[in-house]
Amino acid sequence: MTDLVVAIGLVLVIEGVAYAAFPQLFRRMLKMVEDTPDASLRMGGLLAASMGLVIVWLVRG
Repeated sequence: MTDLVVAIGLVLVIEGVAYAAFPQLFRRMLKMVEDTPDASLRMGGLLAASMGLVIVWLVRG
């Protein structure tokens, strides 16, 4: 459970720094997401989740 909390904290730190450093870039990216079809967003989400799972498996394996 501790690892999960640490992982969530790291995600928040990384995203927070990215938003603070590049606010205009993230605004443009959010506008692009609105125009992206649902199927593409789903596929990207599944790909990201799969890659994350593989990384965790390799590190913790």
